[in-house]
Amino acid sequence: RTIGDRIGEAKASGNLGNTLKILGQFDEAVVCCQRHLDISQEQGDKVGEARALYNIGNVYHAKGKHLSWNVAQDPGCLPQEVKETLQKASEYYERNLSLVKELGDRAAQGRAYGNLGNTQYLLGNFSEAITFHKERLAIAKEFGDKAAERRAYSNLGNAHIFLARFDISAEYYKKTLQLSRQLKDQAVEAQACYSLGNTYTLLQDYERAIEYHLKHLVIAQELGDR
Repeated sequence: RTIGDRIGEAKASGNLGNTLKILGQFDEAVVCCQRHLDISQEQGDKVGEARALYNIGNVYHAKGKHLSWNVAQDPGCLPQEVKETLQKASEYYERNLSLVKELGDRAAQGRAYGNLGNTQYLLGNFSEAITFHKERLAIAKEFGDKAAERRAYSNLGNAHIFLARFDISAEYYKKTLQLSRQLKDQAVEAQACYSLGNTYTLLQDYERAIEYHLKHLVIAQELGDR
């Protein structure tokens, strides 16, 4: 501010916002991220503007998740305040998405799609969540980003469960399992086996359910995860 560096001030405000978000001070975080947005728009800095929109989305997303931890409910069955917070997150991600499309930033589009999928899932809009996660998946494949691809499969599996499309969920969870093995991530591999066990229980294929639950058990024991 002293040297009149507006772009520097905007970035510093954004960094403050992200730090306050991590500290759980969501309302203060929004103020700082909004300042980042205002200065970026005033300076015609499209990249900064996109980043600020994404960061504000993240603050509302984190706040919504934080508020919903106190109420153990299925996605979609949320108190009004949580719903409104997640809807705000979604709006900012949408604005970010249209701007990064304009900028031709595919990686940023991938991140926006993933987060839109997650917020829509929490809001109980499972079909919309699936649409966004499919876009996320396509971009992850484009970049050869195996970790993001794995997350997308997992999220697609979860959303299909709530639409009672258990057979489709099983296929997505199998892809999750395959990738977690490729990535040598045992905790995620265990989680995928657990999801498959539950899905096959829902499909009433109990033999297969037992097989996956045993695999989950073995990894949990290996990892010493009580």
